[in-house]
Amino acid sequence: MKLGILTGGGDVPGLNPCIRSITLSADDLGWEVIGFKRGWGGVLDIDPDDPASIAANCVPLRRESVRGIDRMGGTILHTSRIDPRTIADGDRTVHVINVLERLGVDALITLGGDGTLRFSAHLSSHGVPIVSIPKTMDNDVFGTDYAIGFSTAISRSVEAINALRTTVESHERIGIVELFGRRSGETALLAGFLAQVDRTVIAEIPAELDQLLPLLAQDKADSGACYAMCVISEGASIAGETGFDSATRQLAGSDRDEISVSRRLGRAIKQRLGFGTVVQELAYLMRAGEPDAMDRMVGLAFGALAVQLMARGDHGRMVALKSGNYTHVPVETLEAGEKFVDVAALYDPSRYRARLVRIENMPMFLY
Repeated sequence: MKLGILTGGGDVPGLNPCIRSITLSADDLGWEVIGFKRGWGGVLDIDPDDPASIAANCVPLRRESVRGIDRMGGTILHTSRIDPRTIADGDRTVHVINVLERLGVDALITLGGDGTLRFSAHLSSHGVPIVSIPKTMDNDVFGTDYAIGFSTAISRSVEAINALRTTVESHERIGIVELFGRRSGETALLAGFLAQVDRTVIAEIPAELDQLLPLLAQDKADSGACYAMCVISEGASIAGETGFDSATRQLAGSDRDEISVSRRLGRAIKQRLGFGTVVQELAYLMRAGEPDAMDRMVGLAFGALAVQLMARGDHGRMVALKSGNYTHVPVETLEAGEKFVDVAALYDPSRYRARLVRIENMPMFLY
């Protein structure tokens, strides 16, 4: 068996432990493992008749080459956000399948978020043996309670929010921390709750400034130190604003030209309340550095499970965590819906705070 691996989309801590786990598990079975570089982009750049292009875009993975990578963040295979169906040259699905066949790749394990895994499901429908592994720091892959990278992103965010308090308090301002999360506000919700900030604005509920700003002013007055803290999702909106449509909010931050929502909120606070602000877009620092214990554990477990599924011929699956248990679902499951914060159960939009009204029998990450 010759097994291919690739990582696509944004990098997250926990990918390298997963790559190591896949490699070791496959090696135990006597399989050959090849890693494609830069996600689907690396596959597209391969000309099967050109050995130089093969060498430039893929790498053999062996026990010795993955030693110690579990302690590293990011992905040793590098990554891209390319979908072979939507590039300028048109749909390149046939090219991808041809590359896999010409290189003798019998099966493929893909690690990625929504875009990477949707193309994985597409390849599976064309008969390519695939097992996919969900990763995204904002935990918005439909079909699994947990995706690799989420725990570390929350941990990094809480640390940064609490560290920023010293400056915000020293200057007696209102601190605004913007966290990644274009569609789902779960990252902001949990980070804000665990850091015990005053108010949290999530992507699912537009912020009403006539409601939110007086709350922040009161928080500042009541704090005892004359400051307040607010966390906001990058995909959040401000009610009544024009020129900031939902389609723009779904773009990656590097692709948007508009002023960020955190800075727009900061500007409104200055204009309406007269208070100074400290605005911090945490951005890529949320997923920088080595994985925490949770993401190491899940990465190692997901990788081993993916190889176990392949070994018994059970492909066309996505590994998942459901109610605290490792499991797997059809690879196309993520296309059946979208994952958002359960506002009724977990969030109080009138107070802009987490509201955990039902805990019993809930999974650890509140889905």
